[in-house]
Amino acid sequence: MSQPSPPKKFHPVPFDYHQEIEITIDSLTNLGQGVGRYGEDNWVVFVPFAIPGEKVRVRIFRNMPNFSDADLVEILEPSPSRIEPKCPLFGECGGCQYQHIGYDMQLEWKTKHVQEVLQKLAGVETEISPPIPSPVQYGYRSKITPHFHRPRNGEISEIGFLRLARRQQILDVTHCPIASDSINQRLPELRKEVHANALSYKKGASLLLRDSTEKPGHVCVDPKDVAEETVGDVKFEFHAGEFFQNNPRILPAFVDYVAEEVAIPGITQLVDAYCGSGLFSLTAAKRFDRVIGIEVSDPAIFWAKRNASLNNIENAEFIQGDAANIFENVTDLDPSKTAVIIDPPRKGSTPEFLKQLVEFAPKRVVYVSCNPATQARDLVELNKRYKITRVQPFDLFPQTRHLECVITLERK
Repeated sequence: MSQPSPPKKFHPVPFDYHQEIEITIDSLTNLGQGVGRYGEDNWVVFVPFAIPGEKVRVRIFRNMPNFSDADLVEILEPSPSRIEPKCPLFGECGGCQYQHIGYDMQLEWKTKHVQEVLQKLAGVETEISPPIPSPVQYGYRSKITPHFHRPRNGEISEIGFLRLARRQQILDVTHCPIASDSINQRLPELRKEVHANALSYKKGASLLLRDSTEKPGHVCVDPKDVAEETVGDVKFEFHAGEFFQNNPRILPAFVDYVAEEVAIPGITQLVDAYCGSGLFSLTAAKRFDRVIGIEVSDPAIFWAKRNASLNNIENAEFIQGDAANIFENVTDLDPSKTAVIIDPPRKGSTPEFLKQLVEFAPKRVVYVSCNPATQARDLVELNKRYKITRVQPFDLFPQTRHLECVITLERK
C-alpha cells in the first residue's frame, strides 16, 4: 500500500510524513494531549488520547520547529488508568478530552496543570490542594448548546458539536453522556423539530437545552425562558440563555467554600465583582453585614436584585457598572473590613480593574476562575500587595480538561 502524499507545506524534519515511531508517554498537556520524547535529542511528540506511562506507536503528520504532532496508532503497553470511554463519539467530538482516563488520574493531572501554569506565568511556587471532585462524573451538565450549519437544499444535516481539531465541521450528536438525563430525553425531540422546520432557518444556529428545577424533568429551550436553580438554601431565577454554572451537583460545596474563604473574622463587608445573577454574593450574604454586587450586564443585575428579593435577603445591593470602575461606586467601604470576590470571564480581569483592586487594598481577595492561565497572568499584578494563602481547584467539568480554580489572597 503506497504512502499518501504529504501536504504541500509539510516540513520533512525530523520525521517523514506518516512515519511511524514508538515512544513512551511521560506527561499530559493542559489540552489533554500525551507528551512523549524521541531519540537522543528528546524530540517532543504530542499524541492525543495517549496516557502518561504508556508505550505507544504513533504516526507523524506534522513537524514544527520544536515538536511534532502525531496520531495514536497502537497502544503497546497500556496504562492501568486507561478505561473504556462511555461515549461512542469520544475521539471524534471535541467536547471531552479525558473519557479514556480513570477519574483519579484526571484529578491528578488537573492539579499538576494548575501548578505548572502558576509557576510558568506567575512565578508562584505554592501548594495546590487536591481538586474537590464532582459528586457525579457523567450526567452532570445542566446546559448544552448543540449547533448546526445553514440548510442546504432545504435540509439541515448535522446537529451537534465541533469535531475534534476542526474549526467548522460539526459532528452529529444524538446523545451526550455528560449532559443530564432530562436534557438527553429532550434532545431527540428538539432535533426532530429543527429538521422538520429546516426552511425557517436562513443560516446556522445554536440550540439551547437548559435544566430548570421549576418542575422535574423540565428543560428550557428558549433563551428567554426563566430557569430556576436552587443552591443550598438559596433559590435562583435567570434567563435560560444567560450564564449560570452548569454542574449543579457540585455547586453547594463550591459556593460554601468561597463563602468560607471570604468570611474571616473582622471582615463585615463583601464586594462581588462580576456578580452575574448573584451566585456568590447571595449564598454568602448571611455571613456579612453588607454585600455589594457589581456587574456590567443589565439583565444580570435585574436577576440578582430579583433573586435577593425572592430569598428575602435585605443586606445585598447590586450595581450595574463596568468592573474596571468598580471602586468608584463603593467609596464608603473600609478596605480593612472588606473582602472581594472576583469571578471574571475566561479572558480574565482587565489591567485597569486589577490596578484599582490593588489600590483599594481589601483585606482579602478570593479569585475564582475557569481559566487558570489568565488567572495566573492576573496574579502577577495582585502579588504586588497580596500573598497566596490557598489554592483550591474544583472539578466542575469531569471528562474534560477544564476546571474551576479558587485562589485566596491575603493583603501583605
